[in-house]
Amino acid sequence: MLIADDTQVIKKGVKSVGVAPQHCGLTGQTENCQVMPMLSYASGRGHAFIDRALYLPRRWTDDPQRCAQAGVPADHGFATKPELVIDMLDRALAAGVPFRYFAADSGYGRDPALRARCHAAALSYVLAVPVDLPLVEPSGRATRPDHVLATVPKAVWERRSCGHGTKGERYYDWAAVAVTVKDQPPAERHAHTLLIRRSVSTPTEVEYFLAHAPDPTPIPELIAVAGMRWKIEENNAQGKDLLGLDQYQVRKWTPWHRHVTTCMLAHAFLAATRANLGKQHPPQEDPAR
Repeated sequence: MLIADDTQVIKKGVKSVGVAPQHCGLTGQTENCQVMPMLSYASGRGHAFIDRALYLPRRWTDDPQRCAQAGVPADHGFATKPELVIDMLDRALAAGVPFRYFAADSGYGRDPALRARCHAAALSYVLAVPVDLPLVEPSGRATRPDHVLATVPKAVWERRSCGHGTKGERYYDWAAVAVTVKDQPPAERHAHTLLIRRSVSTPTEVEYFLAHAPDPTPIPELIAVAGMRWKIEENNAQGKDLLGLDQYQVRKWTPWHRHVTTCMLAHAFLAATRANLGKQHPPQEDPAR
């Protein structure tokens, strides 16, 4: 599967390309930082980054002189973070990357253009979504995920693991409800399902996921995809803690891309090496013979 998320690098000053006061997930508040949407590839054998982008706020793209000084290409205009992820998805599709699902957090799941791109390409996804995602009842009345939650019978809930974590299996209570998304029909032979995840220890902690997959698709499969989304969080942590993803002293566009791409290559090498540990390989023929 492919997973999208952004990570931040806190910086001082105003010269580093893309730096600006922005929300920083590292601290949960506004920081002077760069925002980097990333795309990861994940499977049962490992996970690593395969693409990256640098988000440029409007205060940068509206200032051509500032962009030119930082080496930003002249034709690079403003793009939202979901639009940057759409570009990365398009590159993955053009390259023939084999994947079955796309996943992302609610910052991306709430974007109708990103969902529409997936529908147009008949891509299956499991996206975290906000409580106010516009939905439509069978009667035609407007509704939203938290209103759907209030109507879920107790018998529908099932306790399932969404994957193995550092402390063992990650169990939650799950409910799955077929839904209609306002003004966004699914791709042909696909259906939308609202997954509702409730904490076992704190039932008031609830998260919502919108799934788009061939009809029918087993609910446990969709739950497993929702759990795999956290692999990109591991990639972000490994990239920074082990590979220096955020340890650069460059200010311009091209050096930034060179540094981040080198870190991605190192991370992919380590992931591939780990996936092959313990495997027996056929003996290599002696080239001298």
